[in-house]
Amino acid sequence: MNTPGTILNPVERLQVALADDMTAVNALIRERMASEHAPRIPEVTAHLVEAGGKRLRPLLTLAAARLCGYEGVDHVKLAATVEFIHTATLLHDDVVDESDRRRGRPTANLLWDNKSSVLVGDYLFARSFQLMVETGSLRALHILSDAAAVIAEGEVLQLASAESLATTEPVYLQVIRGKTAALFAAASEVGPVIAGADDAVAAAMRAYGDALGISFQIADDLLDYGGASAALGKNTGDDFRERKMTMPVIRAIAAADANAAAEERAFWVRVIEKGDQREGDLDTALDLMRRHGTLESTRATAYDYAARARAALEAVPAGRLRDILNDLADFVVARLS
Repeated sequence: MNTPGTILNPVERLQVALADDMTAVNALIRERMASEHAPRIPEVTAHLVEAGGKRLRPLLTLAAARLCGYEGVDHVKLAATVEFIHTATLLHDDVVDESDRRRGRPTANLLWDNKSSVLVGDYLFARSFQLMVETGSLRALHILSDAAAVIAEGEVLQLASAESLATTEPVYLQVIRGKTAALFAAASEVGPVIAGADDAVAAAMRAYGDALGISFQIADDLLDYGGASAALGKNTGDDFRERKMTMPVIRAIAAADANAAAEERAFWVRVIEKGDQREGDLDTALDLMRRHGTLESTRATAYDYAARARAALEAVPAGRLRDILNDLADFVVARLS
């Protein structure tokens, strides 16, 4: 709980401004994650859903609907839909990545098993589609179902591009648009849609969510090479150990190629493509990134996408919620300061 005089960050301000709506969303999530015949479903789901996540994606849906003047209840169903989709992807991701920590806690696949994580993820996807249909909005169903497909596509693309030095920056951006920005964009767009707002406002909110999601993911990828483990909810250097081709690495490899640095190239081939990682390799990777300025350039790119998100908001109705969303774009990259 915040003490008197505490300055709230933008996520906390959204939580306060939308407290009643979020109470309804959380109640609906608990109701719909229940299962009469398979008690493991609520056990696995509750472990992740109730692990203290910020609920940023459903907050975007609620905020976008309210800033467009929506007074109904379907935004609650759409917000719960968004959280179910997100939780399902996390359950699947942890299996694919063989992760053992999520939000600072052991992952579901570690506590139960991979089969349970995959199948419960599938259950949540099914629940999300039930909720979408209940709103009666074909357009909202189209937006969120498209997002679900793009998310799956992005994960497969990441799987195909991982451990390959041939992965380019455009491919990386396509991956993070799928794994992160697609749901941010859809969560932001369905609010105006359910509120019956002008197409221009819905498009602006989609652009906001897309840019915000890209900025958010680039910042996360950069923090992996210098963030506090507690803040990340995972171990610093996990992406390196998992041989993921993120922006700082891609740019460091490109710099090595541009400078015909054969020794550097050989290092990246060994640790990324061959997976032959030794003690001290993470420090070497960091030294190479600093030498070529790829950490700084990646930081600049994250800030650029945050600026794009703020610019998109100029087309949406003014007010307190728009101000908070504007500050949120700064907040997702403030972690890099």
